Amino acid sequence: MKPIEFGAMTLETVSEVERVPIDVDWMFPAAPPDWVARNRDWLDERVLEAGSGRLVIAMQSYVVRTRGRTILVDTCIGNHKERPTLAWMHRLDTAYLENLAGIGLRPEDIDLVLCTHLHADHVGWNTRLVDGRWVPTFPKARYVMGKAEFDAFEQLHRKAPKDQPVARGAFADSVLPVVESGQADFVDAAHVVERELDFGVWLESLPGHTLGHVGVHVRGPNGHALLTGDAIHHPVQFSGLDVVMVSDADRAQAAATRRRLAESYADTDTIILASHFPLPTAGRIVRHRGHFRFRWLEA
Repeated sequence: MKPIEFGAMTLETVSEVERVPIDVDWMFPAAPPDWVARNRDWLDERVLEAGSGRLVIAMQSYVVRTRGRTILVDTCIGNHKERPTLAWMHRLDTAYLENLAGIGLRPEDIDLVLCTHLHADHVGWNTRLVDGRWVPTFPKARYVMGKAEFDAFEQLHRKAPKDQPVARGAFADSVLPVVESGQADFVDAAHVVERELDFGVWLESLPGHTLGHVGVHVRGPNGHALLTGDAIHHPVQFSGLDVVMVSDADRAQAAATRRRLAESYADTDTIILASHFPLPTAGRIVRHRGHFRFRWLEA
């Protein structure tokens, strides 16, 4: 994705895995059989695998640079994490930190890590393995997590059997070490990171995928973007907002959140930055054939 500039603010992506093909019926088990075919006039090779027709998603973070801070939103899967229940997350060895360096940043340069939620593919690089221990990857950063989100996951963690770890093990290896280091801040779902007049960075509750899931608003003098986390996973969902996504915790609430986003931002100038939309990533919601679709900023 090309950097997006909003006056004093800039947004960029940091890729971990650019393209992950996913079977439609795995991600959306109740999807109509012709769902993708009906939308092939606007879905293309950016989001569909050639030949197979499988959906393509990405694993990436967002960097928000303001006048005073460098903010990292979500941290993907992480290297060397034990995720045996999902092969494409298991024991990765990616160039994520090299890609971060590619936009001129070291781990020490990150001031704030914002976690939209605590699933394994959003918190993995919170920590890295050093001398057999999971330690915070970003040594000078505060890690901001929703209090409701953390409390719900912590409660599950206390009850979970050892062979069924919470968030595929990510709560133990990618969240708790940050808490133990004293770098975690627990906030409400409307937390303001920074604001001056109408400009700034703040959170908004986008529940359903998880109990405490949040999005991140970035508004500068020249525009507005909403980082939606996993409120929506793939562009095809805009054409079927009620279609169930396999890992949504509260499916009715997740569908209601998707609909609210679509109806609020369709045909506006707000740029949508979803966590898993592959390159070129950024776009806008538009009304289309009585439903909605996604229109890329880059043709």
